[in-house]
Amino acid sequence: MTNAPGEPDVTSTRHSTGHPAVTGHPAVTGHPGVAGHLAVTRLYARLVVSDGARAIDFYRETLGAEEIERYTGPDGTIVHAMLRLGGTAIAVKDADTADPAPPSLGGSPVIMALDVPDADAVAEAMLRGGATVVYPVADQHYGQRGGRLADPFGHLWMISQTIEDLTPEQIQERTTDLFTS
Repeated sequence: MTNAPGEPDVTSTRHSTGHPAVTGHPAVTGHPGVAGHLAVTRLYARLVVSDGARAIDFYRETLGAEEIERYTGPDGTIVHAMLRLGGTAIAVKDADTADPAPPSLGGSPVIMALDVPDADAVAEAMLRGGATVVYPVADQHYGQRGGRLADPFGHLWMISQTIEDLTPEQIQERTTDLFTS
């Protein structure tokens, strides 16, 4: 990629954890002009759950997650556990008074999007593990086969696989057709 004159050099590298990183962008380098000169080094979701140990088992058994680290309080509650799902990381922690789990809030407004080679197989594994269907896996107008499931802890997962390579223009045309037909 060629940058315009005066633009920072934005290149992809990897953190020591193996996760992709972007360098050269002002939000990453702390370049002047970014509020507080903040440098973003990693972004991951922290899933608050009612039973951390059970959630980790669920993510391991249904999504193939690998537990990287776990820290517990004196009573055994999980205060932080890091899991790797493919090239991505998520954290899990037990709910407490400061961090409630989605069911206590009436649900989660956040949807985790998971691209996989076989959406049907992943959805079936999640269902066997106790997930429920929000939207069944089906072929979608934007070239994906996917659906949405709620895991047993109240977190939403959009599971999808690419079945058709489409340009952004083709997706927009199909989206317009869908909403105007």
